[in-house]
Amino acid sequence: MNTEIQNQIIRLKETLLDADTVIIGAGAGLSTAAGYTYSGERFERYFSDFRKKYGFTDMYSGGFYPYRTPEEQWGFWCRNIWINRYAPIPSDLYERILKLVQDKDYFVITTNVDHCFQRAGFNKRRLFYTQGDYGLFQDHDGKEPVTYDNEAVIRDMILSLGYEIAADGSLIIPEGKQIRMNIPSEMVPYDYAGKPMKMNLRADDTFVEDEGWHAAAERYMEFLRRHVNTRTVFLELGVGYNTPVIIKYPFQNMTKAWKDAQYICLNYSEAYAPEEIADRSLCISGDIAETLRQLESVL
Repeated sequence: MNTEIQNQIIRLKETLLDADTVIIGAGAGLSTAAGYTYSGERFERYFSDFRKKYGFTDMYSGGFYPYRTPEEQWGFWCRNIWINRYAPIPSDLYERILKLVQDKDYFVITTNVDHCFQRAGFNKRRLFYTQGDYGLFQDHDGKEPVTYDNEAVIRDMILSLGYEIAADGSLIIPEGKQIRMNIPSEMVPYDYAGKPMKMNLRADDTFVEDEGWHAAAERYMEFLRRHVNTRTVFLELGVGYNTPVIIKYPFQNMTKAWKDAQYICLNYSEAYAPEEIADRSLCISGDIAETLRQLESVL
């Protein structure tokens, strides 16, 4: 570890130890650091058949592809949902973050939809998932927009393709088995109005903010109201500029407005703080998992 990095890590340690409150803002870069890569080897392992047939090379593109049939669309989506929501988290990064803040008064706001914070042991009443959840279907067209847990349905879809599911949730391809690309027609999910079911993901203006979403939003706002005058660290992890108005800009603005606040930005390539809060900011560019390993070595 060179001197500059060592000084940053020591300052990171001191800032976190001195804080009474830690508010975590997490973006896609954090899940990438935890192993949720959407292309490369992980994509090939689960979607090489879709690549060969349609040519796309990452899960994100596959999610928007205009499939010929709903059976094939859900053949893709059930795999995508299972490996990114129900299968084991690829690393222990989220658990290590919990160890950093479990003795603090903390809250988490995230644009990620993989539910890793709760799965790693964070208190669910201290979490606000702003952009949805891979684990939910939604019905936008009824009298009351609602969401539904989808684990049992997605499990049945996965098994219908020919996979087996291990006790820990990992997918297994039985020896000599050809994995199908289509689910059976009778498994295609429809809402009560007979329309195709959608995922609870904020992709357009039909996104359902149900009672649970609004309750979490209110808990987050109440947490902010109660901690204006505490020694607070806004800890931004892997947040880019796709949706900066959800986490990045509010964190920077609150750091400027709160007299005892500090802003920490950990990001692989976009670690930056405005000049107005530079004296109360720490920005570390690099892999988040490696930064935390270095931090743990000095704790």
